[in-house]
Amino acid sequence: MLYAIISEDVTSSLDKRMSARPAHIARLQELQNIGKLILAGPHPAVDAENPGEAGFTGSLIVAEFDNLLAAEQWANTDPYIDAGVYANVTVKPFKKAFPQ
Repeated sequence: MLYAIISEDVTSSLDKRMSARPAHIARLQELQNIGKLILAGPHPAVDAENPGEAGFTGSLIVAEFDNLLAAEQWANTDPYIDAGVYANVTVKPFKKAFPQ
């Protein structure tokens, strides 16, 4: 089943994000390599694809896991958590409707 991992950043998270980004990206690449990553990306803090110093307010990952517990365990071991980037992480089952 698919799960949405919705993360909210702490204030002024950009430096923390940049330091932990290589490890965060490596984990996403692993999911992609096994065909389980649907989409992933950050939420810019301003209305721009590259927000510069404004940074980001959080992230969204949609991926396939065996069950909710597995999705939560994966989300809870994100390098961004250890780096103090995320203030809150929510994991929810997700049903893709479109595109078909």
